[in-house]
Order: sequence, then structure tokens, then C-alpha cells
Amino acid sequence: MNDLFENSEGKLLTFLLGNQEYGIKILEAREVVGMMHIDPVPHTSDFMKGVINLRGKIIPVIDLRSKFKMPQAAPTNETCIIVVDFGNALTGIIVDFLIGVTRIEEVSFEETPQMSANIRAEFILGMAKLEDRVVIVLELKNVLSAKAMVSIPKNQPEIAL
Repeated sequence: MNDLFENSEGKLLTFLLGNQEYGIKILEAREVVGMMHIDPVPHTSDFMKGVINLRGKIIPVIDLRSKFKMPQAAPTNETCIIVVDFGNALTGIIVDFLIGVTRIEEVSFEETPQMSANIRAEFILGMAKLEDRVVIVLELKNVLSAKAMVSIPKNQPEIAL
């Protein structure tokens, strides 16, 4: 099917944005750090919050709420940054709440369903059906690609998950 089951053994790192649960392949996550000071970088997209200095490494940080055109929320004690390994470079993604590692069975996973035209389907690898909830599994390479990092004009919606 895909490397979610071949390489990651169906393991996801799951987190919340608002009330929706999302997941990324466990092998994409390098580490999780608490929210820290983010230095803004001028002339970048709204969702590019800036950079952090993590043990001497400068890491760009993306706000997934902004990226997905979700209403902003004030950071809480649960807000954290997941540092992901993307294309041999580290990138931080801000999430509201880290749930943890979740293992899904291949039979409970469905490829990206057809959705409304304003949803960027290439951002979604698929949906994982768990007992009482659905986890949206992100295709991180598409969410963080150079093409996806360009701001969409304000009159054109980018995503509405």
C-alpha cells in the first residue's frame, strides 16, 4: 500500500489541531519540544512563524493552524512543536496537543476520500478509522513541500480540514 505499513509498521504520531486528530508517520518525527520562543523571519508566509534555536540548530517553524486556514488559538501549556525530518532538513510544526504514538491496522486505513474542492487532497495520505474516532493522516512531504510553502492569495482558500 504505502510506507506507512511497510516502514512505519502502521505507527503514527498523533496530535490535535482544535478538536480534530491528525497523524504523521512515526518515522517522520524526530522529537517533540515544548513551545519556545520563535524568532520571526520577515517577508515569509503567515504560516511560517519563524525559527527556533534548538541545541544550536536553527529550525524553521510552521503553524499548522495557519497553514490549514483554521482559527488561531492562544498557545497553552499543551501546545508543542513536533520536529520532523523532511528532505534531510529539520522543520518544526506547531500543534495544539500531542496525543502520542498510535498504531493502526491496515484494514482500518482508507486512502484519501473525495472531498470538497477547497481541500488540498494532496496534503492527506488517508484516514485511519479507530474505535471512536477518525485520524486524518497527513502526507507531510506535500504539506511541507516548496510548492506548498508559497502563500495562496487571500481570496483563494487553501485548505479547510
